[in-house]
Amino acid sequence: MDLAGLRNVCVALLCAVLTACAAAEAPDDPALCAAYTAGRSGVEVVAAGEVTRIFGVRAGRSSPHEGFLVRLNSGCSLVVRVETNTDFTGDIPLQPNERVVVKGEYEYYPRGGVIHWTHRDPGGRHPNGYVDVGGAMYY
Repeated sequence: MDLAGLRNVCVALLCAVLTACAAAEAPDDPALCAAYTAGRSGVEVVAAGEVTRIFGVRAGRSSPHEGFLVRLNSGCSLVVRVETNTDFTGDIPLQPNERVVVKGEYEYYPRGGVIHWTHRDPGGRHPNGYVDVGGAMYY
């Protein structure tokens, strides 16, 4: 194999690895429902559902955040708020009824709770999260 062929193979392998790393994890909505029922916070979750309401981007404690509501696909009919730091993810183009997969940290409150840390942590102090909209990853 010549140098150009080797380079093409290496590029293809790198693309395959990066694509696999960015793939959404399998949702576990029942685990989120159990955390809600038990009133637990600080739980890392992966949830899937439909966007029911979009709040848009607004100022957060340390940076702008985009918020929206998601009704879970399975496990229970819980509606949970999602907050993502747009300094990391950029604006996420969402539409009502759009299906999303969200990974982050769940915090309980009686009206459904919130999933935050839905982005990467460049400091490495917290597990990375994401929002997957139709295969487009925001993290």
